[in-house]
Amino acid sequence: MKFLKTTFVILALASASAVQAAENMTIRLATTTSTYHSGLLDYLLPEFKKDTGYSVDVLAAGTGKSLRMGQNGDVDLVMTHAPKAEAKFVENGYGVLPRKLMHNDFVIVGPKSDPAKIEGDKDVADAMTKIASYSATFVSRGDDSGTHKKELNLWAQTKMEPNFGGYKAVGQGMGPTLNMASELQGYTMTDRGTWLAYQNKLDLAIMVQGDERLFNPYQVILVNPSRYPDINYQGAKTFSDWLVNPKAQKMINNYKRHGEQLFVADAI
Repeated sequence: MKFLKTTFVILALASASAVQAAENMTIRLATTTSTYHSGLLDYLLPEFKKDTGYSVDVLAAGTGKSLRMGQNGDVDLVMTHAPKAEAKFVENGYGVLPRKLMHNDFVIVGPKSDPAKIEGDKDVADAMTKIASYSATFVSRGDDSGTHKKELNLWAQTKMEPNFGGYKAVGQGMGPTLNMASELQGYTMTDRGTWLAYQNKLDLAIMVQGDERLFNPYQVILVNPSRYPDINYQGAKTFSDWLVNPKAQKMINNYKRHGEQLFVADAI
């Protein structure tokens, strides 16, 4: 009987170790909706798993929500695009090893009738001033995402409050926000990747692009293991190392939708 009990304990410990090992081969990533909706992660992750054996569970949310998941220790790393919020995340001890990963850009899209007459404007602040002055419909994500933070920063540069009659903060991700802007025939700001993924379904067109203030940099940051020792730090670091290596950076540069490059690699 004692032998059977000992055998049972050994088997139970072995089973627990196997479960733990399997769990350690899964990485939890909190990231923006833009990396998800653009299809970039669906393109990168199978190759990462082939190279390393790790699987990645993707939690797609706005940058604010993604960083809060990191602060709570609910994920192993974050991939976001709000430099000031990311710097605070690291300074407050929640994140370590921040790395530049890639960039794309934002564009202002709107109805082809263009009631605010902004099409072709090279100054994004001037275009947004015209939208507010006309009180045209402008659909904001309003969700504390990196896109929303960037939009509010641009409104601040216009010295105009985003509280005019046509302004609608919807608290939704980029895809639903674009759909609503199309239905309401309003303007919105979107990352180019999500725009390219959705444009064929929308009755909208690009109005403003190319202003350097629309630049959109992404970082990958590990959650601090000294604060949350139970996270999969080794897996997260393996993923971060892989993302910034020449192979993944080349894949990022080569990723296209409708013939257009969506992201520019910045790590090398």
